[in-house]
Formats: sequence, structure tokens, C-alpha cells
Amino acid sequence: MFLEKAMFIIGELINGMYKNIGKAIKEKDKAVIQRCALDQIKAGADALDINCGPVSKDPLSDIQWLVETVQEVTDKPLALDSSKPKVIEAGLKVIKNKVIINSTTADQEKLEILVPLAKKYNAKLIGLSISAKGIPQNKDQRLELAANIVAYCVEAGFPLEDLYLDPVLLPVNVAQAQQKDILESIREFKIISDPSPKTIVGLSNVSQGTKTRSLINRTFLTMAIAYGLDSAILDPLDKDLMDSAITAELILNKQIYCDSYLEAYRRK
Repeated sequence: MFLEKAMFIIGELINGMYKNIGKAIKEKDKAVIQRCALDQIKAGADALDINCGPVSKDPLSDIQWLVETVQEVTDKPLALDSSKPKVIEAGLKVIKNKVIINSTTADQEKLEILVPLAKKYNAKLIGLSISAKGIPQNKDQRLELAANIVAYCVEAGFPLEDLYLDPVLLPVNVAQAQQKDILESIREFKIISDPSPKTIVGLSNVSQGTKTRSLINRTFLTMAIAYGLDSAILDPLDKDLMDSAITAELILNKQIYCDSYLEAYRRK
């Protein structure tokens, strides 16, 4: 079916920022979490992002409960999503599935904690091209931060094939002028090193605050795939979005055409 490795889809919906998930975490309702996990996998997710959300009063305990709850129903990889290294470390302590750390910034203090953790737990690592100085404003700044992450990983002996670089998407309604730079960064991240790091985006950020979110998401994703994007954290229950991603890969000759190619992809 596939001529090249297909886009790696990480489902974004197990996140305490969503009311149903936040309520389920608070009430320790496993059924809601497990149904969300299985629905995303059925829709085509290859991995699941796990995030307690900003309202969690005990994120160290909550991340462990979420990981254990999801692992009861699937062996798909889990992306532990937190800006706090202690929360990620708590999740790693109960992980059984393959794991992705989401994420480190380019800041030395974050890299010093999270790269060793990724090595210890044989985890893949997402690196954001951002630092304590703020969000980069152009392609050159993104490339500099990405190169810093790569250089640290090389020095620490972390395998670059397990590194995903994120150019950090900004909402198109407030940062329209940056979108082309972000797309070009995806392509240029690939030539920072050999072997090349992979690339990833948190897709929903590009449409934050807009009225046509699904359309903006799927248009950006299609373009990003053409620029060489390897992975995306997104809503796999958005069928039009998933269909656009699958079709983009078909057009790029990453899978073999048949009249039922959409169904064939979902049965992979």
C-alpha cells in the first residue's frame, strides 16, 4: 500500500482543556478517556497525546492515571504532553507503551533534563524551536533554535532519528506573514544534520481564534506535507482533515492509488 513511510498522526483529544476530558479526569471516569482513545485510533491516529490540561490540581498524579487508563485499552505510543518536566517524568514512571516526550524547548535547562529522560526511557522527543526569549519571528531564528536542539542531542548521544522538530505554529489571524516562513522551516530543518531529524506541528494552533478552523487546518496540513512534514498532532475525528492528509500523500506518491484508497489507509 505505502511506497514511503506515511504521516505519523498523533491524536490531540485526551487533553484536560476539553470540558469532557477535564471532567473525566476530575471524576476519574475511565470510560470517557478510553472511548476517546479508541475513537481516535479508529479514525487513523498512530499515537495519542496525553495532557492533564491547565486546570489539573495534581498533574503528577493525573498524568499517571491517564497513562494507565489509556494503556488498559491500547498499546499505541503515547505522547506525554506538559511544559513541566516533573509531570513528564511522573508519566514516564508508569509507561509501558512506546513513548514520546512532548516537549523540550531550546533552553539549556530544559534540554539538560528532558534529553537524559528520553534516553533513559527510550523515548522519542519533540523539540520546539522556541526559547525563554520568546517565539521566533522568522525562519532564521527558527533554524538557529532547531540547530541548538540538534547540537545538544548529538553531544548527549541522543539518536537524531528519534528527534522531532516543531517550528511552532502561530494563529494565521495574528501571524499571517509568518506562515510561509514556518512552511519553509519544515523543509530546512531536514538539512540541519545527517541523519535528518523528523518534523512535527501542533496543527490546531494555526487556526486558533478563527471561524473556519477545519478549512485552515486541512489547507495548512496539505501544504506542510508537500514541504516534507513527517508528523502532526491533530484531531483525527475531523474526517475532512484526515481525508486531505491521506490524499496529499497519495499525490506525493507515498501510497498506491486505488478507488478505495481512503478506506485502505484507515485499514492499515
